[in-house]
Amino acid sequence: MTRGDQRATIVEVGGGVREYRVGERDVLQPYGLDRMRDGAHGAPLIPWPNRLADGRYSFDGTEHQVALTEPDKHNAIHGFLLWRQWEPTDEHVDGITMKATLLPLQGFPFALQVEVAYQLGSDGLSVTTTATNIGDVPAPFGSGHHPYLSPGAGLIDDCELHLEAETRIVTDSKRQLPVGREPVTGTDYDFRKGKAVGDLLIDYPFTDLHRDAEDRARVRLTGTDGRTVHLWVDTSYPIVEVYTGDTLSPGRRRRGLGTEPMTCPPNAFHTGEDLIRLDPGAVTSSRWGVSLAP
Repeated sequence: MTRGDQRATIVEVGGGVREYRVGERDVLQPYGLDRMRDGAHGAPLIPWPNRLADGRYSFDGTEHQVALTEPDKHNAIHGFLLWRQWEPTDEHVDGITMKATLLPLQGFPFALQVEVAYQLGSDGLSVTTTATNIGDVPAPFGSGHHPYLSPGAGLIDDCELHLEAETRIVTDSKRQLPVGREPVTGTDYDFRKGKAVGDLLIDYPFTDLHRDAEDRARVRLTGTDGRTVHLWVDTSYPIVEVYTGDTLSPGRRRRGLGTEPMTCPPNAFHTGEDLIRLDPGAVTSSRWGVSLAP
């Protein structure tokens, strides 16, 4: 889809963003037409973002077990729709909606209709995720998205990151599950006033986000070309995960900054923290967007 000098490509497998650029400058790090997506590159994360310990959770008094999609850490990760075929609907020159139906499966006996609407506008790319419970029982729900902000040419090490978040959710090194929270003040993870990423390894959720007059929280990444990628999230996203890509393949490491809006923290299906309860017929929606400044 296009608008002026903006171009975005949305894929059917996983329903995510393959590329978004303004002119010749990437805004979101792309991946090639001939490449299989890795690292959840550009994809929606539904019906939960991040990790679920042991793939096990309880909802309304019933225990459930889902497949372990991160077996080395004994976790399930990023929900069920990463590799599903999504259907394009409502196609326009400057926008498209991707639709997927999540029918009951082992460990998730619930039914959801999910739509992700991508729209190019004068203020960049906006993304609206809507989920409807089409089943006859309440369902647990959380969502996220996994874009990688582009540094332009080079690595994110040479970029300045600005993230007005007061708190880092601390995770253990072995399974990357939450073990506590700490203020960013006085730590290497304080990006509230903006500073170089350098060689810092980051793969943490951040919360207690500062919000502007529009109730939007923002993340900004400024490349060596002086141009800044702005990502914003609405109030449905209280958490943003930042990931420097150090566990990706050598050609991908630190060439894009994973910046993931999340409606709930990691392991939310297990802890219940910020988990959305969708009653039959209920609808939930969340919105984020990204743009490039001169």
